[in-house]
Amino acid sequence: MDVESALEIAGQPGNLEPSAVQRLEFRRNFREITKHSAVFFSGTIFTLLAGYFVKIYVARVLGPQRLGLYALGMTVVSFVQLFGLMGLPGTAARYVAVYNRTGNMDGLRALLSRSTTLILCLNAVLGGAMVLSRHWVADHIYHAPELARYMTLFALIMFLGALQVFYSQVIAGFKDIAKRTLITNFIGTPFVLLLTVLLLALGMGLRGYIVAQIVNAIVIVLLLARLTWRLTPTPAHFSLAPLAPLPPEILSFSGATFGMSALDFLVSQADKILLGFYLDARQLGIYVLASTLVAFMPVILQSINQMFAPAIAELHAQAQHEVLGKLFRTLTKWVLGATLPAALVAIVFAPPLMRIFGADFEPGWPVLVIGVLGQIVNCGVGSVGYLLLMSGNQNRLMRIQFISAALSIALSLMLIPLFGMVGAALSAAAINIGSNVWNLVEVNKCLRLSPGKQGYFALLLPTALAVGFLWALRVMTTSLEHQWMAILSGLVLSYAVFGAAAMCVALDADDRIMAHSAWIHMRNGFEKLAVRV
Repeated sequence: MDVESALEIAGQPGNLEPSAVQRLEFRRNFREITKHSAVFFSGTIFTLLAGYFVKIYVARVLGPQRLGLYALGMTVVSFVQLFGLMGLPGTAARYVAVYNRTGNMDGLRALLSRSTTLILCLNAVLGGAMVLSRHWVADHIYHAPELARYMTLFALIMFLGALQVFYSQVIAGFKDIAKRTLITNFIGTPFVLLLTVLLLALGMGLRGYIVAQIVNAIVIVLLLARLTWRLTPTPAHFSLAPLAPLPPEILSFSGATFGMSALDFLVSQADKILLGFYLDARQLGIYVLASTLVAFMPVILQSINQMFAPAIAELHAQAQHEVLGKLFRTLTKWVLGATLPAALVAIVFAPPLMRIFGADFEPGWPVLVIGVLGQIVNCGVGSVGYLLLMSGNQNRLMRIQFISAALSIALSLMLIPLFGMVGAALSAAAINIGSNVWNLVEVNKCLRLSPGKQGYFALLLPTALAVGFLWALRVMTTSLEHQWMAILSGLVLSYAVFGAAAMCVALDADDRIMAHSAWIHMRNGFEKLAVRV
């Protein structure tokens, strides 16, 4: 029986026992998170699979040097975009959900109208500044004069990317991740991949690679803007009527989000910036490709966060702490269990996995191993950052990110000159692990929530068995000419062994009920999505 049926039978939620209400509320939230996250996850996997062979093609055509130049340009885009967004996407994700839930249409209209206008104006000015300063940035910061030739294109990416990020978070606030995923993954991904292959085949090189992303971004932004308009209630649509002033709490939250975004940029991009400064573009290209593979590891956690983040805001506002805690524990256990098999494959098969992109990229395999270890910890602690942010504890999160940013820069300055890209990977992984563990400690202090040790212990045996089988497969296939076959076989074997062991020893009664519910909603979501596609 689902939540709505149970409440209808009971007449009102108040007619149920408190524990029964909590169970129903937990299942309702879990079902909603699972349904939308499944679609987001399927879209991400579709993007991964569809783009994998194209990424191989791109890496082989452009080579490490050109990929390094692209990475340098994108660090400039990421830095400038910070000031073009001013923390507004995160603010929209939280307050669109709150205003829409409470029916505050005046506040919603003011938030959307003022935010959109500010983002358009800021990014137009900043894009012009990128173009005017292109030679200085290329010559004096990165010592790569060729980068200046592409800076105008990177400015367009920055402008369109800011709009895409903002509209994506607004749609997340409206809790329609499925339609957003349809646009960004199932429409945008095939389009940009086909365009990329076409332009590279025509000999346009790096310029063609960037142009393909610009054209795709234009299409995606238009579709996201249209969806945002349709999701926004009519009273909150843009009009020439006077706008209500934004309350101080929104301005404060936006400022805090901007500060955290700036600190997150320093944490996530310090390694690439300093690599570009100390080393050449070729080594940066190798490092960035390995880091891209690492970034795929927390895809399940990111999928869950798309819906769990606004759910945290709602449950915390309604003082549903028991429901929030149970969701956190259950989701964290599932995220870690679903991530470990793929992470183990990346670690065991790291050298041949990097070699698929070309022999020049194989030296990046230690970067892949180190980065994946850091992401295992990231998935193991769950959505701790969002728990702090969406519960009004953003100051704690900002303090952690501030210290992490300072340590990231210090470690990178110390390790990169000594160990090159391996030093950068060590710095990034250390900060990733340290900040996530600290976030978990703060969540436990202020919200009295933790994933629970029992969930970790339950996954030890499945992990050990998967490692054993993978290592045996790696030894037996060392001489195999086509290593991608061994990697694919390892991925299937890892999930099969881990899943079978987890079903026997790692799932409790609640997990089995939720697993059945999740499977039903994932299957229905995939069927509906297949019909749409």
